[in-house]
Amino acid sequence: MRKITYILTFLLFNIGFSQQAEIEKMNYKQHDQLIIRGVTLINGDGSPPRGPIDIVVRKNIISNIQVVGYPGVKIDEKSRPKLEKGGVEINANGMYLMPGFIDMHGHIGGDAQGADYEYVFKLWMAHGVTTVREPSGKGIDWTLNLKKLSAENKIIAPRIFAYTGFGQTGENFNPLNDAPISTAEMARTWVRANAKKGADGIKFFGAEPEIMAAALDENRKLGLGSACHHAQLSVARWNVLHSARAGLTSMEHWYGLPEALFDDRTVQNYPLDYNYQNEQHRFEEAGKLWKQAAKPYSDHWNSVMDELLSLDFTLDPTFNIYEASRDLQRTRRAEWHEDYTLPSLWKFFEPSKISHGSYWHYWGTEQEIEWKENFRLWMTFINEYKNRGGRVTTGSDSGFIYQLYGFAYIRELELLREAGFHPLEVIRSATLNGAEALKMDDKIGSVQIGKLADFVILEENPLENLKTLYGTGAIKLTEDNEVVRVGGVKYTVKDGIVYDAKKLLEDVKKMVDLEKSKTNWKLKQPGVN
Repeated sequence: MRKITYILTFLLFNIGFSQQAEIEKMNYKQHDQLIIRGVTLINGDGSPPRGPIDIVVRKNIISNIQVVGYPGVKIDEKSRPKLEKGGVEINANGMYLMPGFIDMHGHIGGDAQGADYEYVFKLWMAHGVTTVREPSGKGIDWTLNLKKLSAENKIIAPRIFAYTGFGQTGENFNPLNDAPISTAEMARTWVRANAKKGADGIKFFGAEPEIMAAALDENRKLGLGSACHHAQLSVARWNVLHSARAGLTSMEHWYGLPEALFDDRTVQNYPLDYNYQNEQHRFEEAGKLWKQAAKPYSDHWNSVMDELLSLDFTLDPTFNIYEASRDLQRTRRAEWHEDYTLPSLWKFFEPSKISHGSYWHYWGTEQEIEWKENFRLWMTFINEYKNRGGRVTTGSDSGFIYQLYGFAYIRELELLREAGFHPLEVIRSATLNGAEALKMDDKIGSVQIGKLADFVILEENPLENLKTLYGTGAIKLTEDNEVVRVGGVKYTVKDGIVYDAKKLLEDVKKMVDLEKSKTNWKLKQPGVN
């Protein structure tokens, strides 16, 4: 194990070193003064767009936000902030600027997927994602090393919040000496050790009620965040309401919420031949779960929502990661797979009884019809939660079920729109809501003087068409009847450093092309020779 840790540290150091050379070559650095001129600001606080605006950044802090004119009227140059000696400016006239996006559910690659962190980070950054909460991954040491390199801007990467999987251990983190957590006191011991290690929070999947209660209580006392995927193995005795009452700060996906909404049963209506280890069984029956919950706007439905609201509870739905369940062909044939999906990742996505999330044993029309209704009911709850003042954030859970890093995050924005969010509410979910959930809203999540300089800049208006945020852009027909591609993020600014988003995508394509060339690999749909 020590040898493995040494190798991982060696690789992290050397890849970080090579990335540092790339950063220096591309002039990716903070500037004493950076002025972004003439943008239309779409803020994360729900306020309407306004512009033209000049935004002044000093190193990594927004120092001035100045309205410099009116749409369609020539700007009086004398009214604009002055460029100082050594300062840098970006002519962003006609462009749009938003706060950096926050992905509240972002796994940093995976061994099974064959996706390393540089590939993942560049896809995220190319789509304007400047902050990521990783809800468990390869290990706390691995994630904390990457968090440090990102904070020091030695690698091209979003800001990282590290959540350790509950009970997870590592070479330098083994507080219970390999013993599984089986008592409340063991849970508290592990939680305290996790906090001392430097983690930002914990990702739960469920456990015995007394263990969950103890762990969440201890974690809350320490002031750390928490997230939970309420897996079916524990949800019959511990659903979302139990977690929220015990101090959980956010729920992931939707598991545990329908169970809290049951009013004529206590367990899911499992078929008698159901087997949890059979993922087609698992996901097929999950698609029937919302129909078993209380009807929208009924007394029990309202009661559960009201209690979650009173607890200031955060919902992180990750709609996109389940979209293939309601439309497998659409998700599988997404146009970005051909250029940006690694061969190993494509293989991981294909039908398999082993790979997690590859549950296409015989997926068809009946399953998709059930899932369409599942989405309708799920989205109704999420939209109404938002309407009543609840916090809904944006998370992608990419790397599974045909969802690709970065691209899936933009799809999540579209699905929030489908759920009923106004485009400005979508942007708030992706920015300020995430910052509030992370207790970082004094530093990120909106464009305000004194906050950190994290921005997404693009040439098209994303409120008119969220598809313009995809790296592949949006299709548009010109007045001359020419088909063109428009959009894609132009610049991602993180910690005051300006990154060329399209260049980052080019780098990813080169990585994918290199892997393809090694074996003369071509993307083929499953079952096609």
